[in-house]
Amino acid sequence: MTPTETPTGSSLDIQDETLAPSATQSSLESNDHDDHDGHDHEGHEHHHHHAPTLNPELTRSIEVEASAEDVAKAFQQVTKRYTKLARIPGFRAGKVPPSLIKSRFAKEVRQEVLESLVSERFRKALQEQKVQPVSQPQISELLLAEGAPLKFKATFEVLPEINIDGYDAIKVERPNSALEEGEFEAEMANVLDHHATVEPVEEDRALVNGDWAEIGFKGQIQDLAQVVGEEGLEGKTESQPLTGEDVLIEIGGKNTLQAFNEALRGAKVGQELSFEATYPADFGDARLAGKTVSYDVTVKAIKKKTFPERDEEFAKQLGPYSDWNDFETKLRERLQSRKKEALESQARDKMLDELVAKYQFPVPETFVQQQIDARLERGLRALAQQGMSPDAMRQLDFERLREAQRDQAMTEVKVSLILDNVAERERITVTDEDLERELLMLSIQSREPMEALRKRLTEDGSMERIREQMRREKTGTELFERLAG
Repeated sequence: MTPTETPTGSSLDIQDETLAPSATQSSLESNDHDDHDGHDHEGHEHHHHHAPTLNPELTRSIEVEASAEDVAKAFQQVTKRYTKLARIPGFRAGKVPPSLIKSRFAKEVRQEVLESLVSERFRKALQEQKVQPVSQPQISELLLAEGAPLKFKATFEVLPEINIDGYDAIKVERPNSALEEGEFEAEMANVLDHHATVEPVEEDRALVNGDWAEIGFKGQIQDLAQVVGEEGLEGKTESQPLTGEDVLIEIGGKNTLQAFNEALRGAKVGQELSFEATYPADFGDARLAGKTVSYDVTVKAIKKKTFPERDEEFAKQLGPYSDWNDFETKLRERLQSRKKEALESQARDKMLDELVAKYQFPVPETFVQQQIDARLERGLRALAQQGMSPDAMRQLDFERLREAQRDQAMTEVKVSLILDNVAERERITVTDEDLERELLMLSIQSREPMEALRKRLTEDGSMERIREQMRREKTGTELFERLAG
């Protein structure tokens, strides 16, 4: 289980759907034939829009006002700035009458007044009421007209209050992560097999255990049940034949079906064989699991696999090892570390699941949606790496995909909120040195220069999120070490 990467704090910048982007320099360049009929309507203007869903249990609203005098001052300041920047044929730069500015750029002026007043008054109201939103505010009941007070209602989510008493009473069992000899031998066999060479057997002889048969085959999956009717076999399903060329099969190998061992053992090159093979119900290929296949096989060659000598020369080919004993020692250490990390990660996940089950509290819908976004983004990146085209991605049912991610996203957000509370209580922090090491790893992985990476993460707000995520992981690890004894 991975704690959510979404932040537990939110910027107070007003970026509500009712507020369009600020006016740009290009919007201040006007031509005579452009008909800017952008007068503000007399009276009050009400804004309605489809707002993101919020969790009712965590939704708070505050009503905010600004005096008519402050509104007038804001309009005056913005209009004055537009007067200096506007380029309108027939008027010298900086000499455009304010009345013309207000008519030509009514929407832009009003927008900037909104952004300045709403953002400023909203922050002030939050400070006065000691409220900390964790979602962008949804602005409603907005009343703005020059010469009248500004009024609006801001609705947002806040963090839940979580009582984590008893978190250190969770029972955690530390797994036995001792490396078994069979696990080591299996990995060693993989290493040797990866560097083995396969050579043809020149002598004229039959296949024996330990040989590799190079075959071509054609197979037909049999129906499990067939009934003979007036027109022959009924209930018969047509399936595509299984075919293969130059396929290597180890005679007597642990992963070779017994039917192939029995049929091929004793056969010679050029011999054609027909036999049936029944696959176990838990076979990895779902098409063949529990099925019986009729095979026609041709033996094309007999080959022998030669494994490298376990000596100093081979060890140095594998890496910076002094001799074969050094390689075996390092391999055993890596396998031991990998197994310990995997089993303890599973145990930590179980601990976190128990914490989630222990505490019931509402979750900000904003965080859930952010976590769904993060999970989908990782999934789409994986699909792209696997070769899925953008056109194919656009055909995906994203509504269904989002719903499928919801439960796991909800759990991940709950884990993060619990860990944040534990970290506060335990005074767990991430030092600047810890953050530097993480940035160094990210720099190496992304092949992005350290300073460029730091600048980018700082500017887009990711630096603090990385620190928060590191604190959660550190909290989970320290809590596990304490509870597991």
